[in-house]
Amino acid sequence: MSGNVQLLNDTLAAAKAEGRAALIAYLPAGFPTVDGGIAAVEAALDGGADVVEVGLPHSDPVLDGPVIQTADDIALRGGLKIADVMRTVREAHAATGKPILVMTYWNPIDRYGVERFTAELAEAGGAGCILPDLPVQESALWREHADKHGLATVFVVAPSSKDERLAEITAAGSGFVYAASLMGVTGTRETVGAQAEDLVRRTRATTDTPVCVGLGVSNAAQAAEVARFADGVIVGSAFVKRMLDAPDAAAGVEGVRALAAGLAKGVRGQA
Repeated sequence: MSGNVQLLNDTLAAAKAEGRAALIAYLPAGFPTVDGGIAAVEAALDGGADVVEVGLPHSDPVLDGPVIQTADDIALRGGLKIADVMRTVREAHAATGKPILVMTYWNPIDRYGVERFTAELAEAGGAGCILPDLPVQESALWREHADKHGLATVFVVAPSSKDERLAEITAAGSGFVYAASLMGVTGTRETVGAQAEDLVRRTRATTDTPVCVGLGVSNAAQAAEVARFADGVIVGSAFVKRMLDAPDAAAGVEGVRALAAGLAKGVRGQA
């Protein structure tokens, strides 16, 4: 069975045709429970997200800040397995018809088996993977299997990336390029700086693949700011914080839905 890279490409193209950036939400699988995580992903999509990244919680994250680390810890202590991540992708995609990727560090895939992971993700209806710590020069095996199964390979670029390095990364990737707006870990911030706009400009000079910006966007005004120059706006910690701060799981899901609706207005310039 083939994965949904084409659905991802079509979704990003449709947003561009509407003259707006796509809204991409991030939520970790298994938080606060597997069922609760699925409900949250569906709420984000129902609320207005175009795409969701489902996080595969990892014990030693290098990109995630304290909010997502807290959620990951809850999921891992709850006994989350890769099968639960696949179930999250399968059920949320079946319920919404929208593209869903997995964001994961390399070690869990390496241990699970690349062929097994890509085959199962495609079977679940997944659109691809974001791999923040997989070096492009070590990615041939992954890309071979991802291509075979119709999955996007999304790499992360940072403000520190030199132009030559950007060209190498964008030539190897597919779906979209994840542009980290600043140096550091995920989290909400007061501003999403000019570094992000410069990084998008330099990345676009190397590729026609959409460039989506993450790290720091937490409200509709920031989403509107980033949407001026990026093809997609990625929001993670703000969604997770809504759930962490909620008095119960149901309120957390409604908080996710409401935040998605506000951010969707932001990327459309309606905030």
